[in-house]
Amino acid sequence: MAFVLRRLAFYLVAAWVALTVNFFIPRAVPGNAVEAIMGKFPNLQPAAAKALSAMLGVGHPGSLWHQYVTYLSDVFRFNFGTDLLQYPASVTSLLGETIPWTLALVGTATVIAFLAGTVLGIIGGWRHGGWLDKTLPGLMFLQAIPYFFLALVLIELLAERIGLFPTGQGYDGGLAPGWNWSFISSAIDHSVLPAFTIVITSLAGWMLQMRNVMITTIGEDYVVAAQAKGLPSHRVVFTYAARNALLPQLQGFGLALGFVVSGAIIMEIVFSYPGIGLLLLNAVSASDFPMMQAIFLVITFAVLLANLVVDLVLVFADPRVRAKEAS
Repeated sequence: MAFVLRRLAFYLVAAWVALTVNFFIPRAVPGNAVEAIMGKFPNLQPAAAKALSAMLGVGHPGSLWHQYVTYLSDVFRFNFGTDLLQYPASVTSLLGETIPWTLALVGTATVIAFLAGTVLGIIGGWRHGGWLDKTLPGLMFLQAIPYFFLALVLIELLAERIGLFPTGQGYDGGLAPGWNWSFISSAIDHSVLPAFTIVITSLAGWMLQMRNVMITTIGEDYVVAAQAKGLPSHRVVFTYAARNALLPQLQGFGLALGFVVSGAIIMEIVFSYPGIGLLLLNAVSASDFPMMQAIFLVITFAVLLANLVVDLVLVFADPRVRAKEAS
């Protein structure tokens, strides 16, 4: 229990630091950030300047402390202000529209790559020197290729020439997003190629890490003792060796899950996929401070939450960690 409280305190402090840094970002911009933004978008109405001032704190009445308290209150109410590029849409509504796309694509692809790579790594580590080890150089070659380049190659081969998959976008034009089979099937069809690209470029990393830890684990005394008892091979592999070798893998998976929210920016650009990565690129290109601040917080809190969950899983799953924390 003491470990959980310590970790919660650590992540709460980290979250507060992130919030504070996010608060001072627009105030660190030389000059008046609102005037600079309004100069880039002359068609914006005067109400936009007021919304920007309220969000960025430029020209806001009261002391800096008052602005900080107001900012924290807005954040806790998920009020990130008004977006510039799609004025007068709110930043919160735009994030709500794009985050599910990123979670569906990058999240699903990351989980598939982790599961497949982990299983292959377990088999490859238990039977090291076998045929799976011979496939590693080819898989590492695919991982070494920039995934946006591989995506362009796959688009040319599988989309343009063969016509097996769409070339981009999240769904067919003319369809309205909704819980109907026409839209869902179209969205799945458009996500297969980018998801496949993410999986094959990250599979080798998960497999290699799990394989190396498995090779180390199978030499431990408890695994050798299990083999000496005559236990079935599958029980020795999964109950004794893989169970303990999986713990370091879970740490990397937790960090990867945290960064799922940030999206695969270049991948979403290549496929024109309507995720948060493409939204972030557009916000940076247009100096859209409210959107950039909101995305920064979303990514930061997603990483902190994912790491907290992994820490809790490890301390409850591994007696050695509990013993270390108790000592």
